[in-house]
Amino acid sequence: MAKYILKRFLYMVVTVFIIATLTFFLMNLLPGSPFNEERTTNEAVQRNLEAHYHLDEPLIVQYVLYLKSIVTMDFGPSIKQPTETVNSLLSRGFPISAELGVWTVLTALISGVALGVFAALKHNGVIDYIAMTIAVLGISIPNFVLATLLIQQLAVNLGILPAATWSSPQHMILPIVALATGPMAIIARLTRSSMLETLTQDYIKTARAKGLSPFKVIVKHALKNALMPVVTILGTLLAGILTGTFVVEKIFAIPGMGKYFVEGINQRDYPVIMGTTVFYSAFLVFMLFLVDIAYGILDPRIKLHKEGGS
Repeated sequence: MAKYILKRFLYMVVTVFIIATLTFFLMNLLPGSPFNEERTTNEAVQRNLEAHYHLDEPLIVQYVLYLKSIVTMDFGPSIKQPTETVNSLLSRGFPISAELGVWTVLTALISGVALGVFAALKHNGVIDYIAMTIAVLGISIPNFVLATLLIQQLAVNLGILPAATWSSPQHMILPIVALATGPMAIIARLTRSSMLETLTQDYIKTARAKGLSPFKVIVKHALKNALMPVVTILGTLLAGILTGTFVVEKIFAIPGMGKYFVEGINQRDYPVIMGTTVFYSAFLVFMLFLVDIAYGILDPRIKLHKEGGS
């Protein structure tokens, strides 16, 4: 197991390095300069600004400085907000984005698993059809469209919930629903199909023959194995949720990392864009690393195969 963890950790480091390198060179391929829109025609001022942010250095020097900033976790000052550092923006925005992400994942997991289990237990019944209809709608509607619809209907038309910002539990409901609906639908469909297969296994029939209560049969024996496919795709779903927060945060005016990332792109703020991209990528890859470890722990066969074969 230790060898497997070390191997996955090395893959994680290499992945972050590749993402960071691609981000740097793609940013430098963009035409123009962050100072093109500055209200000055003085070329000396332009040159001083570029020198201050090392944009006048050769590309390889900029790249080395960029890698150094990643290793030291010091991304320097923002170009468009000189009084702010990228680190301060990240430290201010990440807790909010993380809170949104955690509540979204928990909501998607709990509701998706519950919906899938009930649908499997009531196979071909009314509950099954209702659950799968909800799942199809959840998969079909993009989160940014759903976010707009929720604001229009529940906030503007009915006035039940606040439309924007992040200052109370009521403000959290709409963005969490907008982000969690899609992953919830995928988890529900996957849990349903996996539960239907698991419930036909011999060990489930044996557990029932021993007189175990339906609750123990479902929760203790069937659910653990039925959740294995969910754990497998959890990393992909997590990626979708985290990247989806960028747009949803902007729609709901949530002061998270998505806000700074979108503003950084609009303003061509290189340090903010690259710092946010690397930070989010490292966080996401680390979460995928934890999912791999969890998968190996939940299924010993996978762990043994990974240790001996790959």
